[in-house]
Amino acid sequence: MALNVFDHDEYRPPVWKSYLYQLQQEAPHPRRVTCTCEVDNRPKYYGREYHGMISREEADQLLSQAEGSYLIRESQRQPGTYTLALRFGIQTKNFRLYHDGKHFVGEKRFESIHDLVTDGLITLYIETKAAEYIAKMTINPIYEHVGYTTLNQEPTLKKHVPCGREAPDGPAPIKDDHNAEERLTSLVRRATLKESDMVPKYEKVHNFKVHTFRGPHWCEYCANFMWGLIAQGVKCADCGLNVHKQCSKVVPNDCQPDLRHVKKVYSCDLTTLVKAHNTKRPMVVDMCIQEIEARGLQSEGLYRISGFSELVEDVKLAFDRDGEKADISSSTYEDINIITGALKLYFRELPIPLITYDAYPHFIESAKISDAEKRLESLHEALKLLPPAHCESLRYLMAHLKRVTQFEKENLMSSENLGIVFGPTLMRAPELDAMTALNDIRYQRLVVETLITNEDVLF
Repeated sequence: MALNVFDHDEYRPPVWKSYLYQLQQEAPHPRRVTCTCEVDNRPKYYGREYHGMISREEADQLLSQAEGSYLIRESQRQPGTYTLALRFGIQTKNFRLYHDGKHFVGEKRFESIHDLVTDGLITLYIETKAAEYIAKMTINPIYEHVGYTTLNQEPTLKKHVPCGREAPDGPAPIKDDHNAEERLTSLVRRATLKESDMVPKYEKVHNFKVHTFRGPHWCEYCANFMWGLIAQGVKCADCGLNVHKQCSKVVPNDCQPDLRHVKKVYSCDLTTLVKAHNTKRPMVVDMCIQEIEARGLQSEGLYRISGFSELVEDVKLAFDRDGEKADISSSTYEDINIITGALKLYFRELPIPLITYDAYPHFIESAKISDAEKRLESLHEALKLLPPAHCESLRYLMAHLKRVTQFEKENLMSSENLGIVFGPTLMRAPELDAMTALNDIRYQRLVVETLITNEDVLF
């Protein structure tokens, strides 16, 4: 029987999902083989498991006692480098051993050699015993059925399903199937249209970071145990989703940022911010622009004149602390240049610029086109490369800057002047050499100038 997606509260991983957990319990335990004599020049971060410069054959003989036996030796081929020799699967495995304050042979770093060996034995045992099982873990995940996506579905989906008189108990007559489907489709379509008018559904990739889980943990994509002593998997820094590292490669781009994880406004990824706050654009952009248009459009040198830097930082801290409740009114910040400075600072501090690194070359190439009509066509195509939240924020900003130019006689800010101010603010060259980046400045200006002038055509 198909599982109802709304019954996630009753879901429990089936017994077989604990297979990997059982394997971890069965893994060999570390057995330190200590050196019985004093060894000269023993590194201070190694203990009695260090045997000095012995051969592979000598190490193999010392470790032949039991599975999980280990020792450390100095390499004969490369003096000054160290090898972890470990007994597993009736053979000795040798790993180049490093220390930079912590011990490591791969990506994971450990406080002690004992922990490193414990984790290594678990990994070797599970990946040996369950290689085929692990390879198939992502084929039939629970993710789409009862996992993260279901838990984050809009609650309104429930009320879109016909109920009461429209959905009597028992099987529905065949002749009503089509009508029922049409009614459902119509309701969903109307609800979707209504939602689209308010907040668009932006797609967002997960922001996975290697994570150490305390206690037994199960992957929220495949529902399998996350094995190891440390760094057993990855955790999304924005929504908290926990998955295996290999599962993270196939998880859909449907991150739903949680305000418990997104703790600031400035220096936060733009799409992450708008999804966390369920807004169309970052509240900084909306609130600053509304404040500027309410009392600053005729201010001379608008956006060109800088506000007092300490007060601009105050506005930033207010947004980071209070979000949409931040007070940026004239009673708190009389100088409108402080608000324009805060808006420019927001765009400068975006980890991915408003005009993204991926789209940057396309915008620069568009600006180099001399024919005005072809340049517009090229810019129109370049805009399609922006993530939806970036494109919407850029559209809103350009519409605002066009209104600024309508008061050029008072504020002395033309589209060219605004291009000079906002070019480097909205666009940053992705890893270009200093000379190329310098040459790009005039094209950055031209991009913004063209976007302002043709805002009504391009967006």
